[in-house]
Amino acid sequence: VNFMMFIAEEVRELMAKLGFRTWNEMIGQTDRIRTKSAIEHWKADGIDLSRVLHKPVAPDGVAIFNSERQDHHLDEALDNELIASAMASLENQTRTIIDTPISNTNRSVGAMLSGEVARRFGHAGLPEDTIHINLKGTAGQSFGAWLSNGITLHLTGDANDYVGKGLSGGKLIVQASPEGTFIPKDNVIIGNTALYGAISGECYFNGGAGERFAVRNSGAIAVVEAVGDHGCEYMTGGCVLVLGATGRNFAAGMSGGIAYVLDEDGVFAKHANLSMVELEPIDPASYPLKANENPDRFELMADPLRYDAWRIRHMLATHGALVDSSRAREISENFDTYVTKFVKVVPTEYRRAIEERDMKAGAA
Repeated sequence: VNFMMFIAEEVRELMAKLGFRTWNEMIGQTDRIRTKSAIEHWKADGIDLSRVLHKPVAPDGVAIFNSERQDHHLDEALDNELIASAMASLENQTRTIIDTPISNTNRSVGAMLSGEVARRFGHAGLPEDTIHINLKGTAGQSFGAWLSNGITLHLTGDANDYVGKGLSGGKLIVQASPEGTFIPKDNVIIGNTALYGAISGECYFNGGAGERFAVRNSGAIAVVEAVGDHGCEYMTGGCVLVLGATGRNFAAGMSGGIAYVLDEDGVFAKHANLSMVELEPIDPASYPLKANENPDRFELMADPLRYDAWRIRHMLATHGALVDSSRAREISENFDTYVTKFVKVVPTEYRRAIEERDMKAGAA
């Protein structure tokens, strides 16, 4: 405590020497910044910071520091209605089904509701599908952000960027509108940077995704019917199944997790960034399982180097059922033909770490 008091007194003295009494008075006073004394390295020669440090003259009445509160209109957020409608689930963990329209002005739908779940039940959240929300329309940015365990968002329509950002155990389903005239697998249904920083949960997208799909995904399971450039960028965990084409630079910086890509044209290797990953064919013999093995859903993610065909087929079946995907049905009904067209993307160091773990477990 005495040390902190000493530091505070030193800071006050320095501020006084500069002519300031408060932190707010110091904000924006770039004319007090010394630059030459800090520039001694040869790389700094010739750098002109005058434009960066220029201090504009603020008109009378215009503050140069934060002096007022912003109104983000959170009282108008759709989540307020969702929280009210799901109160029985929040209080008694009884199942709730909600039907509501959505528009692109509804952003971060599910985030505030997830906050309520987390406040009451922690990261464990609620039992699966306790709160099931059916939405229809076009979702705004960050649809399903930080979605908690126990919440399912089933959107019939499409969504903007950052779908499933920080996904935390919830389930996201985006299904093409049956009224549409387009073929889902040939069209984009969600925007860029989906699943950014997701840690767990499931996602099923009845169409393609924009760029940077599953960037920094560390645990979510996702099925999508095509992706743009930089798919699975910096991914560290989870499992992604792509039922169609990818853009360039797939798996750049990918250090963990598994991806399966349907490579019908045999060109995927040209689109993948192979600096940290290896591409492998799928062994059809990895499905079916042995008679004494009956894994439940995605428990086999704990053993990502085996059972590839089983995992692909299970994810296909779930995707087809949840979004009524004609693409998934086609592949499932002709699985013996399609299974050899999938490519498995495995980070090199991820494989090595798993093999070392298994060797130690076997030795024990």
